[in-house]
Amino acid sequence: MLSSCTGLKGFAVFAVRSPLPGVESRGLPEASFSSRTIPHERRLVFMTSSLTESGFPVSSSAEAARRPVIFCDFDGTITENDNIIAIIRRFNPEGWEQIAQDTIDQRKSIKQGVGEMFRLLPAALKDEVIDYSISNAVIRAGFQELLDYCKAENIEFFVTSGGIDFFVYPLLSRFGIPEDHIYCNSSDFSGENIEILWPHSCDEECPNGQCGMCKTAVIRRFAADKHDRILIGDSVTDFEGAKLADLVFSRSHLTTKCRELGLPHVEFTTFHDVVASLKERQQLQKAGERP
Repeated sequence: MLSSCTGLKGFAVFAVRSPLPGVESRGLPEASFSSRTIPHERRLVFMTSSLTESGFPVSSSAEAARRPVIFCDFDGTITENDNIIAIIRRFNPEGWEQIAQDTIDQRKSIKQGVGEMFRLLPAALKDEVIDYSISNAVIRAGFQELLDYCKAENIEFFVTSGGIDFFVYPLLSRFGIPEDHIYCNSSDFSGENIEILWPHSCDEECPNGQCGMCKTAVIRRFAADKHDRILIGDSVTDFEGAKLADLVFSRSHLTTKCRELGLPHVEFTTFHDVVASLKERQQLQKAGERP
């Protein structure tokens, strides 16, 4: 983890010290701040901030005035399990394992991999697939607390999911999240096999171009100079978004990737952890505004 001493006015000079619980940085090697890894707008945020004892950047008054907005993954984040993999594993079509591994290892795009896996399933299984996906999903502990905190603190909350409409909307229906704050893929059962549709395509700035549900395109709609962009996720679909975010809460594959890229991140197990960290960060930001 990093500590800092302010050498030149407004710039943080970083030094490695022993990590504090829950916050990872892996020393943030100098190469991690190159334009190949962290976008220019993200690097500016780090260069104009100091790091607190808890590892959070303390913003200047101008930065603290930015409106916080959360972009939260669904599969494996809001839910305990990855619903797409759970569905495919349950019905076990021949050849799905290699497609899944190729997608995780980024040899196939998300759009290609997910589309190919569902195309292995007959559309006649529609009712069984939907029933299984809903009945076997478990919402991660603390999710309602996070939503309550966001409402109390006027934090805009978006679900940015690479999941599918037939399980995302039903599973979120009881939480009162506005439908226009839920981004996910669609499905078509009218043909011989299940087809996945992609209503939220990549923008011109997306480095991948084949995300399926492009999370970075959604994030970029919220200007970095006006919004404090917070990402919560766990997997390959969150990798690019993590490079744009001011704060990353990570699990599983996303934690591994953040370590590889040298991106500061806070590991979490439940949303109770996320809320506790957000409250601490809010207190530190307020303290940073004092003369």
